[in-house]
Amino acid sequence: PNWNYDGSSTGQAPGADSEVIIKPQAIFHDPFRGAPHVLVLTDTYKPADMSPLPTNSRAPAVEIFANSPELEPWFGIEQEYTLFKDGAPLGWPTSKAASGFGPTIIIGYPAPQGPYYCSAGADVAFGRDLVEEHLDAVLKAGINCSGINAEVMPGQWEYQVGPCVGIDSGDHMTMSRYILNRVAEKYGVVVSYDPKPIPGDWNGAGCHTNFSTGPMRTETTAFEKIIKPMMAKLEAKHAEHIAAYGEGNDKRLTGRHETASIEKFSWGVANRGCSVRVGTETASNGYGYFEDRRPASNMDPYIVTSMIYNTCCVE
Repeated sequence: PNWNYDGSSTGQAPGADSEVIIKPQAIFHDPFRGAPHVLVLTDTYKPADMSPLPTNSRAPAVEIFANSPELEPWFGIEQEYTLFKDGAPLGWPTSKAASGFGPTIIIGYPAPQGPYYCSAGADVAFGRDLVEEHLDAVLKAGINCSGINAEVMPGQWEYQVGPCVGIDSGDHMTMSRYILNRVAEKYGVVVSYDPKPIPGDWNGAGCHTNFSTGPMRTETTAFEKIIKPMMAKLEAKHAEHIAAYGEGNDKRLTGRHETASIEKFSWGVANRGCSVRVGTETASNGYGYFEDRRPASNMDPYIVTSMIYNTCCVE
């Protein structure tokens, strides 16, 4: 059944007409309380006419994915994030001295990037207990999580959600983020989705989005006849995609630290310095998928997945 909540407390409705209607859209097992409890993902509507709220990005995504469902669009999303405690990323040196910016400040930097990516060891991997607990929780919830890894910057991690079909990708990613925040509470840690949490010579955080359709995965001429034409479509819509790919992404997409410049679209085979990467196996086999490397870690998965599908397959 539909339900409601006080939209005036979230800035989504005025106090004089505060109710927002929520519709259940996806159900997951509750990994915290266990059976028979469930976690229910809902989206939001205006009570007067049941139109979606402006903040409801799921509803328009559903409409886009209703086009040509036989294409069976798959998405695999790589969610990067940074774990903060006492005002600094995990593993970074801090001071307990009071400051104008809070009780704890960063007083230095760890060793340069290099030993942290996919690392093991207490001197290079920070927050693994939390990360493993999150993985266990999302799997118990029924979220299609494919893996985890420590990322390039210390205190930064990634997990992968997918492959998921169409709207399921946004649902699974949204619930996985909720569960991550719940797990982080237990450790007194804050999850940051800032695409450039630390300025300077440190990697930012993205949400690389891998995409394919049935024909892309099976037709032996797909690389030449389907994927390459999609690159031209994405290039023509580059500015529109960048505008929707996350706030603060300009600080991340600089052409450094495994990113392409935000100013210009590019694509290449096995090139992680491009806007879009096509895997070596896809190019050599003639079929497969591509990875859009532009989305920021704070991107809206409903907007990004539906926009990629719309640009490549609908318009």
